[in-house]
Amino acid sequence: MARMRSLSGFTGAGYDKGRGRVWQAAWQLFSGMLVMPWYVPVPVRIAVLRAFGANIGCGVNLRSGVRVHWPWKLTIGDNSWIGERVWILNLEPVTVGHDVCISQDVLLCTGSHDRTSPTFEFDNAPIRIGSGAWVAARATVLRGVTIGERALVGATALVTRNVPDGETVLAPRAHSTEPRP
Repeated sequence: MARMRSLSGFTGAGYDKGRGRVWQAAWQLFSGMLVMPWYVPVPVRIAVLRAFGANIGCGVNLRSGVRVHWPWKLTIGDNSWIGERVWILNLEPVTVGHDVCISQDVLLCTGSHDRTSPTFEFDNAPIRIGSGAWVAARATVLRGVTIGERALVGATALVTRNVPDGETVLAPRAHSTEPRP
């Protein structure tokens, strides 16, 4: 019989937020006011992220609705595009190369939990996206993944393993009960 998980014993051991509570709270406030809204110009979004420690190159286009958990754990190379409503849940570092397109509604999630831990402790790891890659709409990239240079992650794909340079990962096709013509 499987051992019962006790979430009350969760400690969060091994996860370093990287900044104190006041800085975290300030980020949450400024993010909601000056990064996510549609009416805030791109240069202002980028300036606020940089002020909170993000390393963002030149020519980056950061669309509205982008959520960044901790900007001080984010690096984006030159001329990359981050689409509307992208969620960068970066408990660990996320590094995006240059000339990368991350399309709308993508989730980059560096956090997880150890399913074998009796208290469900963290099992986090960084994400790296190589230069020239494209992560298409509504894809999800999970912790510890490296997406190679010029790689393509297709729309709605779930990426749990590394994607080599120049490779393509597509979402499984939905099964249909309709007969094919």
